[in-house]
Amino acid sequence: MATSASSPGRRSSPVLWAGLLVVAAFAWVLLIRQSPGMPGSMAGPWLVFGEFLLLWVVMMAAMMLPSVAPVASMYLTVVRSQSGAAAARVAALVGGYLLAWAGFGLVAFGISRALGKLAPMSAGMGMSTGMAPSRLAVWSAAITLAVAGLYQFTPLKAYCLRHCRSPLGFLLHFGNYSGRLRDARVGLYHGGYCVGCCWSLMVVLVAVGVMNMAWMVALTAVVFVEKIWRSGQAFGYAVGGLMIVAALLLPWLPSVQTTLLG
Repeated sequence: MATSASSPGRRSSPVLWAGLLVVAAFAWVLLIRQSPGMPGSMAGPWLVFGEFLLLWVVMMAAMMLPSVAPVASMYLTVVRSQSGAAAARVAALVGGYLLAWAGFGLVAFGISRALGKLAPMSAGMGMSTGMAPSRLAVWSAAITLAVAGLYQFTPLKAYCLRHCRSPLGFLLHFGNYSGRLRDARVGLYHGGYCVGCCWSLMVVLVAVGVMNMAWMVALTAVVFVEKIWRSGQAFGYAVGGLMIVAALLLPWLPSVQTTLLG
Protein backbone atom coordinates (compact mmCIF):
# COMPACT_ATOMS: atom_id res chain seq x y z
CA MET A 1 0.00 0.00 0.00
CA ALA A 2 2.80 2.38 0.85
CA THR A 3 4.51 1.80 -2.45
CA SER A 4 1.47 2.49 -4.55
CA ALA A 5 0.53 5.49 -2.47
CA SER A 6 3.89 7.09 -2.72
CA SER A 7 4.63 6.37 -6.38
CA PRO A 8 2.35 9.02 -7.93
CA GLY A 9 3.87 11.72 -5.77
CA ARG A 10 7.31 10.54 -6.66
CA ARG A 11 6.58 10.72 -10.38
CA SER A 12 4.86 14.09 -10.22
CA SER A 13 7.44 15.80 -7.98
CA PRO A 14 10.95 14.72 -8.97
CA VAL A 15 12.27 18.17 -8.10
CA LEU A 16 10.93 17.85 -4.55
CA TRP A 17 12.45 14.39 -4.15
CA ALA A 18 15.77 15.69 -5.45
CA GLY A 19 15.60 18.74 -3.19
CA LEU A 20 14.99 16.70 -0.03
CA LEU A 21 17.76 14.29 -0.95
CA VAL A 22 20.15 17.20 -1.52
CA VAL A 23 19.26 18.67 1.88
CA ALA A 24 19.77 15.25 3.49
CA ALA A 25 23.11 14.85 1.72
CA PHE A 26 24.22 18.27 2.90
CA ALA A 27 23.26 17.31 6.46
CA TRP A 28 25.36 14.15 6.13
CA VAL A 29 28.33 16.24 5.04
CA LEU A 30 27.92 18.47 8.09
CA LEU A 31 27.74 15.43 10.36
CA ILE A 32 30.86 13.86 8.88
CA ARG A 33 32.75 17.12 9.36
CA GLN A 34 31.47 17.42 12.93
CA SER A 35 32.04 13.82 14.04
CA PRO A 36 35.47 14.36 15.67
CA GLY A 37 34.09 17.17 17.86
CA MET A 38 31.10 16.22 19.96
CA PRO A 39 30.05 18.69 22.66
CA GLY A 40 32.47 18.36 25.56
CA SER A 41 31.64 17.96 29.21
CA MET A 42 33.89 20.91 30.11
CA ALA A 43 31.61 23.37 28.29
CA GLY A 44 28.77 25.14 30.07
CA PRO A 45 25.56 23.10 30.36
CA TRP A 46 23.50 25.43 28.16
CA LEU A 47 26.21 25.46 25.49
CA VAL A 48 26.35 21.69 25.54
CA PHE A 49 22.55 21.52 25.31
CA GLY A 50 22.43 23.97 22.40
CA GLU A 51 25.15 22.15 20.50
CA PHE A 52 23.50 18.79 21.08
CA LEU A 53 20.07 19.98 19.97
CA LEU A 54 21.46 21.60 16.82
CA LEU A 55 23.43 18.46 16.04
CA TRP A 56 20.34 16.35 16.71
CA VAL A 57 18.19 18.32 14.26
CA VAL A 58 20.90 18.01 11.59
CA MET A 59 21.02 14.27 12.27
CA MET A 60 17.26 13.96 11.89
CA ALA A 61 17.39 15.90 8.62
CA ALA A 62 20.07 13.54 7.33
CA MET A 63 18.36 10.36 8.47
CA MET A 64 14.65 11.12 8.07
CA LEU A 65 14.15 13.43 5.10
CA PRO A 66 14.51 10.69 2.46
CA SER A 67 11.63 8.75 4.02
CA VAL A 68 9.51 11.93 4.32
CA ALA A 69 9.68 12.53 0.57
CA PRO A 70 6.51 10.56 -0.33
CA VAL A 71 4.39 12.51 2.17
CA ALA A 72 5.92 15.84 1.15
CA SER A 73 5.43 15.00 -2.52
CA MET A 74 1.77 14.18 -2.06
CA TYR A 75 1.31 17.28 0.09
CA LEU A 76 2.78 19.35 -2.73
CA THR A 77 0.22 17.87 -5.11
CA VAL A 78 -2.56 19.00 -2.78
CA VAL A 79 -1.33 22.53 -2.09
CA ARG A 80 -0.60 23.27 -5.75
CA SER A 81 -4.34 23.63 -6.25
CA GLN A 82 -4.72 26.06 -3.36
CA SER A 83 -3.62 29.59 -2.60
CA GLY A 84 -0.10 30.37 -1.46
CA ALA A 85 3.37 29.43 -2.65
CA ALA A 86 3.50 25.64 -2.82
CA ALA A 87 7.25 25.43 -2.23
CA ALA A 88 7.05 27.59 0.89
CA ARG A 89 4.18 25.53 2.24
CA VAL A 90 6.05 22.27 1.77
CA ALA A 91 9.11 23.86 3.41
CA ALA A 92 6.89 24.72 6.39
CA LEU A 93 5.67 21.13 6.45
CA VAL A 94 9.26 19.86 6.62
CA GLY A 95 10.07 22.47 9.27
CA GLY A 96 7.18 21.26 11.42
CA TYR A 97 8.31 17.68 10.95
CA LEU A 98 11.84 18.49 12.15
CA LEU A 99 10.36 20.44 15.06
CA ALA A 100 8.73 17.21 16.27
CA TRP A 101 12.11 15.50 16.22
CA ALA A 102 13.70 18.50 17.95
CA GLY A 103 11.17 17.96 20.74
CA PHE A 104 12.30 14.36 21.06
CA GLY A 105 15.85 15.68 21.07
CA LEU A 106 15.13 17.00 24.58
CA VAL A 107 14.56 13.42 25.68
CA ALA A 108 17.62 12.23 23.78
CA PHE A 109 19.74 14.88 25.49
CA GLY A 110 18.59 13.73 28.90
CA ILE A 111 19.41 10.11 28.05
CA SER A 112 22.80 11.13 26.66
CA ARG A 113 23.66 13.02 29.82
CA ALA A 114 22.60 10.09 31.96
CA LEU A 115 24.66 7.63 29.95
CA GLY A 116 27.56 10.08 29.92
CA LYS A 117 27.70 9.93 33.70
CA LEU A 118 27.78 6.14 33.60
CA ALA A 119 29.96 5.53 30.59
CA PRO A 120 31.63 7.41 27.70
CA MET A 121 29.18 9.49 25.64
CA SER A 122 30.00 7.25 22.70
CA ALA A 123 30.79 3.64 23.46
CA GLY A 124 32.44 3.52 20.06
CA MET A 125 34.89 6.25 21.05
CA GLY A 126 36.51 3.91 23.55
CA MET A 127 36.98 1.28 20.89
CA SER A 128 38.45 3.75 18.42
CA THR A 129 41.14 4.78 20.93
CA GLY A 130 42.06 1.19 21.73
CA MET A 131 40.06 1.08 24.97
CA ALA A 132 37.28 -1.43 25.54
CA PRO A 133 33.92 0.11 26.48
CA SER A 134 33.03 -0.09 30.15
CA ARG A 135 30.64 -2.77 31.38
CA LEU A 136 28.06 -0.10 32.09
CA ALA A 137 28.35 1.17 28.51
CA VAL A 138 27.93 -2.37 27.18
CA TRP A 139 24.93 -3.12 29.39
CA SER A 140 23.26 0.19 28.60
CA ALA A 141 23.62 -0.55 24.88
CA ALA A 142 22.32 -4.10 25.37
CA ILE A 143 19.27 -2.95 27.34
CA THR A 144 18.51 -0.26 24.78
CA LEU A 145 18.79 -2.76 21.92
CA ALA A 146 16.43 -5.11 23.75
CA VAL A 147 13.87 -2.36 24.31
CA ALA A 148 14.10 -1.23 20.68
CA GLY A 149 13.80 -4.80 19.43
CA LEU A 150 10.74 -5.52 21.55
CA TYR A 151 9.11 -2.24 20.53
CA GLN A 152 9.24 -3.34 16.89
CA PHE A 153 6.53 -5.91 17.73
CA THR A 154 4.17 -3.64 19.68
CA PRO A 155 0.74 -2.44 18.45
CA LEU A 156 1.81 1.19 18.95
CA LYS A 157 4.75 0.73 16.59
CA ALA A 158 2.46 -0.90 14.02
CA TYR A 159 -0.12 1.89 14.34
CA CYS A 160 2.43 4.69 13.89
CA LEU A 161 4.13 2.86 11.03
CA ARG A 162 0.80 2.47 9.19
CA HIS A 163 0.35 6.23 9.40
CA CYS A 164 3.89 6.87 8.10
CA ARG A 165 3.40 4.39 5.25
CA SER A 166 0.03 5.86 4.16
CA PRO A 167 0.31 9.48 2.94
CA LEU A 168 -3.28 9.46 1.67
CA GLY A 169 -4.61 8.69 5.12
CA PHE A 170 -2.35 11.37 6.57
CA LEU A 171 -3.77 14.01 4.24
CA LEU A 172 -7.31 13.39 5.51
CA HIS A 173 -6.34 15.46 8.54
CA PHE A 174 -5.17 18.37 6.39
CA GLY A 175 -8.57 20.03 6.11
CA ASN A 176 -8.80 20.55 9.89
CA TYR A 177 -5.95 23.06 9.94
CA SER A 178 -6.06 26.73 8.98
CA GLY A 179 -4.03 29.88 9.49
CA ARG A 180 -0.45 30.84 8.75
CA LEU A 181 1.03 27.93 10.68
CA ARG A 182 -1.24 25.26 9.22
CA ASP A 183 1.51 23.64 7.12
CA ALA A 184 3.93 23.54 10.04
CA ARG A 185 1.16 22.03 12.19
CA VAL A 186 0.58 19.33 9.58
CA GLY A 187 4.32 18.61 9.60
CA LEU A 188 4.34 18.53 13.39
CA TYR A 189 1.36 16.16 13.35
CA HIS A 190 3.07 13.80 10.94
CA GLY A 191 6.38 14.15 12.79
CA GLY A 192 4.69 13.08 16.00
CA TYR A 193 3.65 9.81 14.39
CA CYS A 194 7.17 9.39 13.00
CA VAL A 195 8.61 9.87 16.49
CA GLY A 196 6.15 7.28 17.76
CA CYS A 197 7.33 4.92 15.04
CA CYS A 198 11.09 5.42 15.32
CA TRP A 199 11.91 6.76 18.81
CA SER A 200 13.36 3.46 20.01
CA LEU A 201 15.74 3.30 17.04
CA MET A 202 16.98 6.78 17.84
CA VAL A 203 17.51 5.85 21.49
CA VAL A 204 19.71 3.01 20.26
CA LEU A 205 21.75 5.62 18.42
CA VAL A 206 22.16 7.57 21.65
CA ALA A 207 23.25 4.45 23.55
CA VAL A 208 25.85 3.26 21.03
CA GLY A 209 27.21 6.75 20.34
CA VAL A 210 25.43 9.77 18.89
CA MET A 211 28.09 10.23 16.22
CA ASN A 212 28.51 6.54 15.41
CA MET A 213 28.35 6.83 11.62
CA ALA A 214 27.94 3.11 10.97
CA TRP A 215 24.85 2.97 13.17
CA MET A 216 23.49 6.18 11.66
CA VAL A 217 23.71 4.73 8.14
CA ALA A 218 22.19 1.42 9.25
CA LEU A 219 19.28 3.04 11.08
CA THR A 220 18.63 5.40 8.18
CA ALA A 221 18.30 2.39 5.90
CA VAL A 222 15.98 0.65 8.40
CA VAL A 223 13.69 3.68 8.66
CA PHE A 224 13.59 4.17 4.89
CA VAL A 225 12.86 0.52 4.07
CA GLU A 226 10.20 0.25 6.79
CA LYS A 227 8.31 3.22 5.41
CA ILE A 228 8.77 2.74 1.68
CA TRP A 229 8.94 -0.98 0.96
CA ARG A 230 5.72 -2.93 0.51
CA SER A 231 6.92 -5.49 3.07
CA GLY A 232 8.27 -2.83 5.38
CA GLN A 233 6.39 -4.03 8.44
CA ALA A 234 7.72 -7.58 8.07
CA PHE A 235 11.17 -6.11 7.58
CA GLY A 236 10.71 -4.19 10.84
CA TYR A 237 9.89 -7.46 12.62
CA ALA A 238 13.10 -8.99 11.29
CA VAL A 239 15.09 -5.97 12.48
CA GLY A 240 13.47 -6.27 15.89
CA GLY A 241 14.43 -9.93 16.13
CA LEU A 242 18.04 -9.16 15.20
CA MET A 243 18.18 -6.41 17.83
CA ILE A 244 16.94 -8.78 20.54
CA VAL A 245 19.54 -11.39 19.56
CA ALA A 246 22.26 -8.71 19.55
CA ALA A 247 21.13 -7.53 22.99
CA LEU A 248 21.42 -11.06 24.38
CA LEU A 249 24.90 -11.60 22.92
CA LEU A 250 26.42 -8.17 23.49
CA PRO A 251 27.29 -8.41 27.22
CA TRP A 252 29.02 -11.78 26.84
CA LEU A 253 30.90 -11.73 23.52
CA PRO A 254 33.77 -9.24 23.00
CA SER A 255 33.59 -9.87 19.25
CA VAL A 256 29.97 -8.65 19.20
CA GLN A 257 30.98 -5.62 21.27
CA THR A 258 33.68 -4.80 18.74
CA THR A 259 31.23 -5.20 15.84
CA LEU A 260 28.36 -3.19 17.32
CA LEU A 261 30.21 -0.59 19.38
CA GLY A 262 33.46 -0.26 17.47
